Amino acid sequence: MTYEQLQARLRHDAALVESALTTRAAQFDSLSLLANNEQLAALKEAQDYSLMAGGKRIRPALVLEVCAVLGGECTCALPFACAVEMIHTYSLIHDDLPCMDNDDLRRGKPTSHKVFGEATAILAGDGLLTDAFGVAASHADEKKALLATRTLAAAAGSIGMVGGQMMDMRGECERYSLATLLQLHARKTGALICAAAQLGAIAAGYEPQHKEWQAITTYAQCIGLAFQVVDDILDVTADPTLLGKSKGKDTAENKTTFLTYYTVDEAREYARQLTERAIAAIEQIDQQGILCALANYLAERVF
Repeated sequence: MTYEQLQARLRHDAALVESALTTRAAQFDSLSLLANNEQLAALKEAQDYSLMAGGKRIRPALVLEVCAVLGGECTCALPFACAVEMIHTYSLIHDDLPCMDNDDLRRGKPTSHKVFGEATAILAGDGLLTDAFGVAASHADEKKALLATRTLAAAAGSIGMVGGQMMDMRGECERYSLATLLQLHARKTGALICAAAQLGAIAAGYEPQHKEWQAITTYAQCIGLAFQVVDDILDVTADPTLLGKSKGKDTAENKTTFLTYYTVDEAREYARQLTERAIAAIEQIDQQGILCALANYLAERVF
């Protein structure tokens, strides 16, 4: 698959997800209007500000494309894709808060707490996280809905993304070993990316006992780690206007990153190796090459 074909596919996936998210927002609007509640409308505004701010939509695209690769229908995967994006957006809102990473810019716009205040930003994130489980559980197939909801909970919770965020904050106070850093990012960044791939498999009718599940999981674990390695590189090399968020914050806060242990060139090579492992895991089932192309695209952000 060419770069142009991949970009067209990602735009198509993003449009599908954004349309589904807009439908959800309209449903919320209806409830808010029926209740004639200005406070709920304010909450929705804060949620939509971040949720509909664009971005690459990589995680929901991964849900849809894994489902397609495994022979499923993308429409069956849409509730799971929306749920993943809602959880991802909640994590960004909370990650940017002054008590966390204290960022002023996200996706090229002022962060939620800068626009709506800290309390509203926290509640907007809380609402998106909680509502995401309702969206995932709304899937027409109850067995798939249950497995997907459990998968999301494990990825987003204390042993997943939240645990990784805790480790990340503590990393401002102590220097982590490379092994601990790998564990941190397997949780903070990798867990939700891995869940996105697994949700695509669930939508296509696959479960953990299937060999395809393990192939998809290995692929997602590798691209999730490569994604973080690339982020660490971009934090020190990228133009903030292209990055869409503040540059150099990790260095300023003395965080342990992959550049603590690797030079920029070494980190690029590590990302390349992870990408090769990801491709090797799924190339036999990825007949059209979409997942292979996506892996290369994510790594090549730094080349």
